[in-house]
Amino acid sequence: MYKLVAIDLDGTLLDSYGQISDKNKIAIKNAINKGAEVVLTSGRGSTSVKNLALDIGANNYIICGNGAMIYDMQKEELMYDNCLSQKKVLQLIEICDENSIYYSIYTKDGIITKNLNYNVLFYHQENANKPDEKKTKINIVQNIYDYVLSRPDNDYIKFNICDDNNIIFKSIINKLKMVKGIDVLDVGHMSRKLIKSGTEVFAVEYYYTEITSQNVDKWNAITYLINKLGINENEVMAIGDNINDATMLQNAGLGVAMENSAPYIKEMADVVTSSNNEDGVAKIIEEKVL
Repeated sequence: MYKLVAIDLDGTLLDSYGQISDKNKIAIKNAINKGAEVVLTSGRGSTSVKNLALDIGANNYIICGNGAMIYDMQKEELMYDNCLSQKKVLQLIEICDENSIYYSIYTKDGIITKNLNYNVLFYHQENANKPDEKKTKINIVQNIYDYVLSRPDNDYIKFNICDDNNIIFKSIINKLKMVKGIDVLDVGHMSRKLIKSGTEVFAVEYYYTEITSQNVDKWNAITYLINKLGINENEVMAIGDNINDATMLQNAGLGVAMENSAPYIKEMADVVTSSNNEDGVAKIIEEKVL
């Protein structure tokens, strides 16, 4: 039996509108009742992940910021964190501002940005259907450099960069890869999210990368957690859809890719389940855990 089930959020557990289906919730509840530890492993900040974890009853541990932190929900404390330093964040801001490219900064509590666009626009729309205490905090700041300069606390878990022009995007990636002490996620495909406004649905598409402190990834965080819990690597099932899930798909006892994943992500996994819009998480849990 798989003792720990690590589940990504966007593109995996969440459908294209950012919702968790009833079938997925039931399957997760049944897996927990059978004794499995279900852990959400996301690039999001802790507040957003925590609220979604509580919604599905997976209320022991969460992994956030692509593995930058592990939060113990029962003790309400950090077990582990490897955040970006203020100095490094300021360096990244300067590069982005000089090249007029959109960016957002993920902290433990929310997102810092200049305006609502790309991924942050999706989170803003997602907030519309949530009570205040469950919303992703979006802090709109005109001068982000000065704002970060005034916040010396080390709680910057991820730096996100987006653009809809691939030439511009590749140019900034090359500059970022010259910065020492960070990891730059090498995303090989365009992101596509759906936003519903009234009866109309429109897509938000963009190229993006996520920057973390060096040696941050989901599998490193999972390894830290399972060592604490006395669980072996072959007793872990990991489910994901994107390049930030690669390490856990490749190293877990069973790596599961979603049908909506890019082809190169599917090749990394042991098996492929249905898409995030077709209850793929529920289907693989029912097959392999229940």
